[in-house]
Amino acid sequence: MVSSRFKKRHIRHLRVRKKISGNSDVPRLSVFRSNRNIYVQLINDVTRETLVSCGNKDKDVISTSVEKDVSSKELEAYKVGFVFAEKCKKIGIKKLVFDRGGYKYHGRLKALAEGARDNGMEF
Repeated sequence: MVSSRFKKRHIRHLRVRKKISGNSDVPRLSVFRSNRNIYVQLINDVTRETLVSCGNKDKDVISTSVEKDVSSKELEAYKVGFVFAEKCKKIGIKKLVFDRGGYKYHGRLKALAEGARDNGMEF
């Protein structure tokens, strides 16, 4: 029996990964969330390469100013999504597949997705 919450999240993540994968046309946006930080990667699963990565410690994210009425962690996640979408536009990607990584789609993950969608990403 699996008892650790990290092992349970890993099992949920594997279950999600069975159903979705990224390719060169529609890459996969993978999310990792820790207690303090949030990181995203744009991955092409066919060639196994990371196209774009971003996190809340990046200089671009720290210097971005966005007005939202949310908590500070959610605001950081929104900024990460916003800056991530800008980086994706630079390499010519507009569509992607969202991999929530076994986390519930609420709070910081939802804010990150809204930030990316507000800057033109489709998923």
